[in-house]
Amino acid sequence: MAERSIAVLLALVFSLAPLSGCLDSESEEQDQEPEHWLPSVENRSETHYHSDDVFSRVSWNGSFGIGEALSIYVPVPEIDATDGGAGVTGGAEVHLGLWLPVIEGCDWESGELADGCKVPVLAEIGPYYDDGDVDAVTPADRLGRFLIENFVPHGYGVAQVSVFGTGESNHCMDLMGHDEQAGIKAAVDWLGSQTWSNGRVGAIGKSYDGSTPWNAAAAASEHLATIVPMSGLIGVHDLMWRNGSMEFRGAVMHNGVYGSFGLDGDGGDIENACEGYLEGYYAGPAAYMTGDNLAWTGSDYWEERHFLTRALDVYGGSIYIIHGMQDWNVDPHMAFPVHQMSIDAGFDVKGLYGQWGHDYPDREEGHSGLSSGRGAEAYPYTLRWDWADDLLEWFDFYLRDIGPQPRLIAEIQDNMGGWRVESTYPPEDVEWLMVGMDECQVLLGGATITSSSQTTIECPSFEAETRIVGTPTFHIEAQIGLLSTSGHLFVEMVRTSDEMHLGHAVMDLRFHAGGKEGQTLTPGSTVLAKMEFFGMDVVVPAGDGITLLITQTGEDYVPSPVSTQAVTVSLDSASILGLSSVNRTCSDLFLPPMHDAYPFCESE
Repeated sequence: MAERSIAVLLALVFSLAPLSGCLDSESEEQDQEPEHWLPSVENRSETHYHSDDVFSRVSWNGSFGIGEALSIYVPVPEIDATDGGAGVTGGAEVHLGLWLPVIEGCDWESGELADGCKVPVLAEIGPYYDDGDVDAVTPADRLGRFLIENFVPHGYGVAQVSVFGTGESNHCMDLMGHDEQAGIKAAVDWLGSQTWSNGRVGAIGKSYDGSTPWNAAAAASEHLATIVPMSGLIGVHDLMWRNGSMEFRGAVMHNGVYGSFGLDGDGGDIENACEGYLEGYYAGPAAYMTGDNLAWTGSDYWEERHFLTRALDVYGGSIYIIHGMQDWNVDPHMAFPVHQMSIDAGFDVKGLYGQWGHDYPDREEGHSGLSSGRGAEAYPYTLRWDWADDLLEWFDFYLRDIGPQPRLIAEIQDNMGGWRVESTYPPEDVEWLMVGMDECQVLLGGATITSSSQTTIECPSFEAETRIVGTPTFHIEAQIGLLSTSGHLFVEMVRTSDEMHLGHAVMDLRFHAGGKEGQTLTPGSTVLAKMEFFGMDVVVPAGDGITLLITQTGEDYVPSPVSTQAVTVSLDSASILGLSSVNRTCSDLFLPPMHDAYPFCESE
């Protein structure tokens, strides 16, 4: 139980009132509540939480028990013969496990419900139940147990949902396509339309399970009231291709990775003979060759698997984006500029962006293993033991109309560990520092970049501490080989003093102008490659600087298939590094609970 001031305890007494009676109405006391029970994030440093489990705990326990898991099969009538699979064999359905709170007078299974029995539902939707994890009716350590133990006692239902072709859901593993979206929508609609439901569903999850909230938003269910995508995809091609450059897994993600979930040697394997799965055999390799989404060929495989645009058009709820700034698996460009795009589209948006990897905000085991330049310097301040409380505040407002509206802010952590609040991210007051390559010094290599060489360029040191944020740019003039129709560049930004990783950018030169449509280059031609770094928030101390390491490829990106020769780059004023920067000091930082003071701020 968290330590609280008398004022906060009094607010807590009032906030309990709706939980002991009708769950979908506000009491008179709550209407008079002067402040929320949860202090603002800047004022939580003295709050203490239980930290003896693998995840965070809400600071005060709910008053309800946790019911036995229910096994539910939801029919999906939208799947027909043209989809193949269960559209041919019949009876397409998705499976889910469901936990409901134990409330006096509420017999969920018989349907005998007293007043105050209606509850909202939190749904984690993904492919892993029975496939590398527990079944859907067993609380999963991935996220399910966290949701069940924290929020069911507070009057929420929790569902673990298997997408098509995984767990006990039939049909084809459609890898975020329209069939999968139909299954997700059917599950959300079912959860929101039951007699015990208050009609509101929240979708939450990480990685694949963090992509299904966006896919659910694109499905336009009237019952979806909030989404919490964590390290989630806004589209499959959007993730695996960056400026035409493909991650190594891009060509085989559907059939070589997730398609195998539906192939287990039983009679249901025939259901994988559906449209999306068959298209996956050519869509990945063909996209590698072109770097684009194949729309010009008439294929809609990749366009079908981009769901952000439709979500922003048809979704009617709120958005709470959570992403690790050091995520190597789902890079932060899935969150930026999506945060601001969502605000511009009129949504209530909050962001939580910490220097962890492909992880949750509160998992010590994952945070503690990060290496230097990849989150180690920010640990242990990466751990947010107040995260469960933060979600309770969010869900209470958007799923139950309880409490004042949460602040619509971005909580961002820099690479040294400091947390601060911004109104959006990247911040609105960014200033650009432009550095021409003629101002920098070549320390290693030269203008010619081969498959085995590296060019090292040291730029002048900064007179004052410099905070580089968002997505810096590097516009570099590059000439491809006389026998090539493209080239490939990878640029890593490191701190000069110790070569600590700060950020990186990658580009297939067919996409030198940006966008998703490349062009075939004339052999020997010169282009201005408008490279953009992945999302970063880093601090370079006064007297230190940045160094650029230029190679043909790096990280897990595969060289362009039409690039077979060296690339020659301009190292003069024609090539410019653009550093997006903001002025922030220790006075702008807040300290999360359960942590000592920032050591780098002790002298201020």
